[in-house]
Amino acid sequence: MSETQTPALQYRLDGPDDAPVLILGPSLGTTWHMWDRQVPELAKQWRIFRFDLPGHGGAPAYPAGSVGDITARLLATLDGLGVQRFGYAGCALGGAIGMELALRHPERIASLALIATSPRFGTPDEFRQRGVIVRTNGLDPIARSSPDRWFTGGFAAAQPAITDWAVQMVRTTDPGCYIAACEALAAFDVRPELGRVGAPTLVLVGSDDQVTGPAEARTLVAGIPDARLAVVPGASHLVPVEQPAAVTDLLVRHFSTAWQPAYDSTTGQMAIPAAPVKPVLAAPGPPPQVVPIAEIAPAAPAPLVMGGRPDPYDAGLKVRREVLGDAHVDRALAQADDFSGDFQEFVTRYAWGEIWDRPGLDRRSRSCVTLTALVAGGHLEELGFHVRAALRNGLTPAEIKEVLLQAAVYCGVPAANSAFKVAQQVIREETTPEE
Repeated sequence: MSETQTPALQYRLDGPDDAPVLILGPSLGTTWHMWDRQVPELAKQWRIFRFDLPGHGGAPAYPAGSVGDITARLLATLDGLGVQRFGYAGCALGGAIGMELALRHPERIASLALIATSPRFGTPDEFRQRGVIVRTNGLDPIARSSPDRWFTGGFAAAQPAITDWAVQMVRTTDPGCYIAACEALAAFDVRPELGRVGAPTLVLVGSDDQVTGPAEARTLVAGIPDARLAVVPGASHLVPVEQPAAVTDLLVRHFSTAWQPAYDSTTGQMAIPAAPVKPVLAAPGPPPQVVPIAEIAPAAPAPLVMGGRPDPYDAGLKVRREVLGDAHVDRALAQADDFSGDFQEFVTRYAWGEIWDRPGLDRRSRSCVTLTALVAGGHLEELGFHVRAALRNGLTPAEIKEVLLQAAVYCGVPAANSAFKVAQQVIREETTPEE
């Protein structure tokens, strides 16, 4: 395959050839089969297009490191089929793809459903840590813990076959593609842009979802101008699997009544009806309580200009957080006072904004150089958190060992001996899966 060619996604079509196209997007670690229970009913009205994420469900393992990259591959696949306009429903990572489509390609989206998803998924640290676990231990620890994240305890106990199916879906995923998808989620944050989502939107969430629960759903409803909320009782994160009938009914109702007309090819414009009052849809069962909607943080101000070029502070803070983790950076900034604050700003602006952000070396290489320099200088305190950073930047424990062995030759055995003790403890903490 040409390096410049956008890899196509693995897909499946169901339903009438001449029906409007409705796309169903999967969650991280799942395949298109997570929608099996919805397809028979949805395919009566729509041409159903389901796809697998890269490396999932036997799909070609071309890792995609951003939500935008996955979205581009989806659009390339649809373009090859001649599909220009469609409805879209996505779960979790699939929902992030839906938001990306609505923000970057609004002319393609007729209607949108965001299921068990969020404009930002937890903290970047959480997903980068998951990548470290997979890189070190493979996918088995993640697979074994998936039912706890995806289903309520009662459902998992009553449906052992579905629970086993969920575990096997994760186990058969390509680890490199899973790690890349974690990186994509770590970097995804469209909170300041939600107001630009113009498609009529259903936000659907399980009442017991501990991953992207009702709070995240209400953030989406607060930010998207034409959005409605549906809370499904008795469901956790993988709500289309746990409560298939309720989800199917909600999707049918939404896409049957909220399908935006296409742009007029002669004028380039589209008639947009007045936004309806936002009702709260309810799945079967007692109506959920609706609390006041959270406020969306405003967009960050434009960076200052220093000497005719952008101030590297904001870029440096972003890189520093990505490499060292939010928790570490938050501690360092919180401890800064009038005496040390200027130093923290200096480090962020010049070490991280100028040097770490230069394109000449990738972050793996910079981690190797940094580890060696810290061993040589005997800076064991900083060595510990840079071992963590190296794991986050993609180095394996075996590669870190090789760096320290190399350092032993050129920096001295006593320095390397101390470094091995620090690195061994950090690696044990970072790569041991939680029980």
